[in-house]
Amino acid sequence: MDDAVSSPPANAVHNVIVRNLVFRGATDDSINVQMFSHHVWIDHNDLCCGYDGLLDIKRGSSYVTVSWNHAHQHTKNMLLGHSDGNAAQDVGRLMVTYHHNWFDRTPQRNPRVRFGEPVHVYNNYYVYNTDAGVACQANAGCLVEGNYFELVEEPVTNSYAGPSGRCVARDNVFVESGRPDCGGSVREARDFYAYTLDDPDSVKAAVTAGAGVGKIGA
Repeated sequence: MDDAVSSPPANAVHNVIVRNLVFRGATDDSINVQMFSHHVWIDHNDLCCGYDGLLDIKRGSSYVTVSWNHAHQHTKNMLLGHSDGNAAQDVGRLMVTYHHNWFDRTPQRNPRVRFGEPVHVYNNYYVYNTDAGVACQANAGCLVEGNYFELVEEPVTNSYAGPSGRCVARDNVFVESGRPDCGGSVREARDFYAYTLDDPDSVKAAVTAGAGVGKIGA
């Protein structure tokens, strides 16, 4: 996402790329983006087996893209917004895009979202997420489109826990999965940037071939 965050504090970091790394055995979060950081790109990494979250984005951060990562075999996957009570820092921020990620046997937080809008989740491959896929709460606005959900109990929900959010789910594929529990309206991602949506039927093959370390050209 390309818009600038207005007047970030002096301790914010920006224009950061985290790419082509393997994360194992972290003693806290594997990747943690926080304190009003902005313009961060997290791309083509392999994340597994940490202590807390694999990738958390919180405390007023924004304009983050999470793309072509393979997250697997870990319960608390990706959190966006850490607390229902952090509206003062987070409202108007936490604008994040998740695309072409492989959420592989990650039971929950794929991602779990608070306050951000739009949070754009598109062309990801979900497989065997036994709790929830995208959980949108605390008045977040989530646009979930063109994803491939396989063996996912609750693919998209705005009533997961705590205050409800708003979500729009469209053009997704559901294979042996539940159906979206969605409501409300959400700002369009195209108000902020241009993108091309892949055919959702092609997403499983594209993401399993291209997500993870050493696949920069995907």
